[in-house]
Amino acid sequence: MYSNKGTTQPELAFRMLFRFAGRPVDDLLREKTWEFRVRMECADCAGDAPWRLEEPDVVRYGGRLADVTRPAPGSGSAQYAATVTTTGALTPLVSPALRQLVHDYMDAGYRWQMLPVPMQADHRQVHALGATSCIAASLFLAERFRAAGFRAEARRGWFTGVLGGALDLPHACVEVEDEDGVLRTVDIAKAQLAARLSGDTGAFGELCLGSVYNKVIPSSASGTAPMARHECGSALPVQVRADIRAAR
Repeated sequence: MYSNKGTTQPELAFRMLFRFAGRPVDDLLREKTWEFRVRMECADCAGDAPWRLEEPDVVRYGGRLADVTRPAPGSGSAQYAATVTTTGALTPLVSPALRQLVHDYMDAGYRWQMLPVPMQADHRQVHALGATSCIAASLFLAERFRAAGFRAEARRGWFTGVLGGALDLPHACVEVEDEDGVLRTVDIAKAQLAARLSGDTGAFGELCLGSVYNKVIPSSASGTAPMARHECGSALPVQVRADIRAAR
């Protein structure tokens, strides 16, 4: 992906997946409705117990949640379903200090990698290898923002509309309270990756620095929190698989 040949399999695949990033920004600001399904599987399940999912947290960003079906207590596996409407808003970062920290990170030369989610939570290890990912980058930047005196937290969620729901991509961004008191979102890894894959993604990259767009469904989970739990007492984490498709 970093060969600059333009013909390698990773370059071609990610250019296709991120083709939206070269389109007019207005397409990413309109309302978009998604059929949202999450399957949870409890390995080595110890019996019937309640399920807990960090649900879509879209209302704070102007979205809507409808037709919610939460799983009843049970064992083995369960499903959560909802109709989720997302929308975008242009709210670029105001603070020069925040913008400088973001651009310092963009210029640091870290290479985006697809990594196991547990590894991404150790952002020091990831960055020591010269790599980055959305979760590792968000945890790293949240620390930098807090060190600069801003309230900030990495948040996890879902990246939507990828191969019709067939590719489950974990997502994370940073929520930071800007110097004007407004909560803004920095989606650093998506800006970084899109810029690497195409030369016409400048407007999308700027959108990622403070604004929100309709291809992200935030959740109530912090950057290192599991997306789901089963209260049966199993020591193994719940496996979570999202299927998110554009509503017809």
